[in-house]
Amino acid sequence: MARKGEMFAGLTVALVTPFRDGKVDEAGLRKLVDDQVAAGTNAVSPCGTTGESPTLSHDEHERVIALVCEQAAGRIKVMAGTGSNSTAEAIRLSKKAAEVGADGVLLVAPYYNKPMQEGFYEHYKAVAEAVGLPQVVYNIPGRSAKNIEPETICRLGELENIVAVKESTGSMDQASQILNGSNLTVLSGDDSLTLPLLALGGSGVVSVAGNIVPKDVLAMIAAWKEGNIEQAQQLHHKLFPLCRDMLGLATNPIPLKAAMQLLGKDTGDVRLPLTRLSEADTANLTQTLKTYGLL
Repeated sequence: MARKGEMFAGLTVALVTPFRDGKVDEAGLRKLVDDQVAAGTNAVSPCGTTGESPTLSHDEHERVIALVCEQAAGRIKVMAGTGSNSTAEAIRLSKKAAEVGADGVLLVAPYYNKPMQEGFYEHYKAVAEAVGLPQVVYNIPGRSAKNIEPETICRLGELENIVAVKESTGSMDQASQILNGSNLTVLSGDDSLTLPLLALGGSGVVSVAGNIVPKDVLAMIAAWKEGNIEQAQQLHHKLFPLCRDMLGLATNPIPLKAAMQLLGKDTGDVRLPLTRLSEADTANLTQTLKTYGLL
């Protein structure tokens, strides 16, 4: 069965937002897009969790998406993060993304106000009716405080332009239920679960690790698709300690930005309330990067 969101199959990199002197580093952001184009990445996703969207002003949020679309210039797809816990705000941001040329939008589950399942449905339906772009539901109960149940996601999949789900529940049963009950494309929202999800019928990943090792993530997905299961497993087990250690040291994107700095790709500090990685954790991260062969 052809799935609706195969345009976003493969590797989508959840871009960090580089900062310099307290402002968005626009030249740095352009370079990040160029680097992903050069790596062969399928899509980039600005203004997600990794892009520190909660601390971007409205103007910054819109500017980052516009700049990424401009720099992508059709060379790589753009899945713009336009979610909000205000339906009106999600619609406004999604309309702006459409205006500047995004290929689709990534809509995080409304957080903090904890809607009922019908509220989730009506929220996404309202955005889908207001904006014609392909839309990806981002289900991450660890951050949004409530799960969008698989029955609700399958129901959303009946709407024409809701095409995929970024699955960040960690539940293989939930992923299986969505794949069974809809023709939505399922993308992993956790780097360490990409291969298991591919095995269930998932189509790719919205990746944090792809900021530093996009070619390895691409190679793992390609190996699986080509039926080279052993190679896919080897790459999974190579990537797994990096993903576990990098993402487990502190809240994303704190360790990622620290790793990028260690690798000579400085994207600046994280914004408060996030804080810099501690010296002890930086030492651990340095060892992880050395073990992987990056340092």
